[in-house]
Amino acid sequence: MELKRLEHELTVCKVNSANDIDMDKDFYFVGKTDEEISLVCKTEDTPENTVERDDGWRGFRIQGVLDFSLIGILSKISGILADNNIGIFAVSTYNTDYILVKEENFEKALDVLSNEGYTVI
Repeated sequence: MELKRLEHELTVCKVNSANDIDMDKDFYFVGKTDEEISLVCKTEDTPENTVERDDGWRGFRIQGVLDFSLIGILSKISGILADNNIGIFAVSTYNTDYILVKEENFEKALDVLSNEGYTVI
């Protein structure tokens, strides 16, 4: 399975309103519930009006389109990283999964996964 590293630094934050998010940017994830609006974006694109923010994330995605019938892909990756004391923040799209780790663990995470048979591109 191929993992594609994302080259940009990421921020995880909360905003008061979806109006605070620049929807014209090329990379972001938005989660809205009855309790909050969460945003993952390039650090350089973080809105000024955040309620809370956590900088210093990096990420990679599972390459290709994952069929919904596939089971355990994210679980296996998160288990390998957990066994190596690396926490994650995972986000899924219709096509695939994105795994974020803190900057200081990024290269270690990719090395560990590479050693477990994943191809990192």
